Amino acid sequence: MIGLDKIIENALMEDIHTGDITTLAVVPDRRPARARLIAKEPLVLAGIDVAARVFTFLDGSVRFEVKQGDGVRLAAGDLIAEVAGDSAILLQGERVALNLLQRMCGTATLTAKYVEAVAGTGARIVDTRKTTPGLRVLEKYSVRVGGGINHRTGLYDGVLIKENHIAAAGGITRAISRARAYIPHTMKIEVETETLSEVTEALEAGADIIMLDNMDLATMREAVTIIGGRVLVEASGGVNLETVRGIAETGVDIISVGALTHSARAMDISMLLEAE
Repeated sequence: MIGLDKIIENALMEDIHTGDITTLAVVPDRRPARARLIAKEPLVLAGIDVAARVFTFLDGSVRFEVKQGDGVRLAAGDLIAEVAGDSAILLQGERVALNLLQRMCGTATLTAKYVEAVAGTGARIVDTRKTTPGLRVLEKYSVRVGGGINHRTGLYDGVLIKENHIAAAGGITRAISRARAYIPHTMKIEVETETLSEVTEALEAGADIIMLDNMDLATMREAVTIIGGRVLVEASGGVNLETVRGIAETGVDIISVGALTHSARAMDISMLLEAE
């Protein structure tokens, strides 16, 4: 995973900084230990290799034995992994490994719930750029593990003309025209719309994807009818586990859910250490 070591290095520096005072004070040098990572609640596992890398980043001799792979659904009490190495290293890596693993499992678990909620409708669940700064690559990976699909990674790999772009450019048609002249022929243009008239304008101006932003279900259905399958339709805004099924049943192709990454709860995972 590109950039993983930098993420881990920054997290360890934030936590350990000039030294783990507690471990230095109370743990004898080079005392071997084993630890078990255990799920404390039902979850979809994501980030097991990330957790392993935290420990091997600190000490390449640490042995990390994976018991469950990413994408597996676990029950409370299930063993996730066993770690063996110097006790000081295991203690220093514990919180960073758990923080990353718990957060990634939370995103994967929440994504799986959304995917299940729209099953059979044909709509796909996608993420957004509403990610934790510095952790986007991990969170977007977790969305994929949970069965979702990634939207654009950042501002650099996709055109999404939103409300403020439209205001700054002087209208939808002008914004699309300028974008089309700027980007390569291989790149698509998505436009955010809030009314049916904007949907019609975006369609006539040549948008490849039309986002229906914060529309009620009746308006969304009418927009899908107007578009008539000519371009992809994305629904956004006001999406939660109670509303997502109804949104999917309007006939949209994609439902973007910021909550997958900005509101996922970290799952409960413990690490229990035993000195050898």
